[in-house]
Amino acid sequence: MMSKYSFKLAGWLFVACLGMLGCEKPADTGQEKASGQAQNASRVAALPYYGDASFTPRWLKPGDPALESLHRIPPFELTNQMGERVTEKMVDGKIYVVDFFFTSCPGICPKMTANMQVLQEAFQEDESVLLLSHSVTPDRDSVPVLRAYAEEHAAIPGKWHLLTGDRSQIYRLGRQAYFVEEDLGLQKSEYEFLHTENFVLIDPNRHIRGIYNGLNSSSVQQLIADVRLLQQEAGP
Repeated sequence: MMSKYSFKLAGWLFVACLGMLGCEKPADTGQEKASGQAQNASRVAALPYYGDASFTPRWLKPGDPALESLHRIPPFELTNQMGERVTEKMVDGKIYVVDFFFTSCPGICPKMTANMQVLQEAFQEDESVLLLSHSVTPDRDSVPVLRAYAEEHAAIPGKWHLLTGDRSQIYRLGRQAYFVEEDLGLQKSEYEFLHTENFVLIDPNRHIRGIYNGLNSSSVQQLIADVRLLQQEAGP
């Protein structure tokens, strides 16, 4: 069976090829290229939709009847670092980026959190874009713990929500709603630890529109460009 990583790689290569066919290659201007990458247009004219854990791209236009039956992020109810209730209604009509972390993580989480800060800075004044970071150790990451972590990393209340709540719900969201793990075809129980570096991009209708390596600066810059593309799709 082809691994989930292989499916994703194939999808990304397909997207990259379309981008190369449709856009001129920008000149390599050194520092300008590095500092201005987030301002560049996305590699494609429109983002695909993703409806399952294989992350096979589906190229649909907004309003296509097929979207009615396409996978959407289901209802949820969690609590953020301010002790506020956060549900799917809060993100309806918003573009949002999701990751899964825990505050005591010494490995990949600090870099992921730093890149979430990059995203927050890029859309700090934009109310249409939100960030949702789910704790995978909610028994330890209480509201006070998340608030202290949020303050340490300058998470803006109302913009970047650090979430805790029922562990089984968080793990179900990660594995069955956002498809964040790299192990397509493997069945896991809610008791097996969820740990992934992936960021997932969700559109205003709670459809999945992209998955990105949250440890990779170039991938994060592409995510910023793709958020802007979704904003154009959504219109004024």
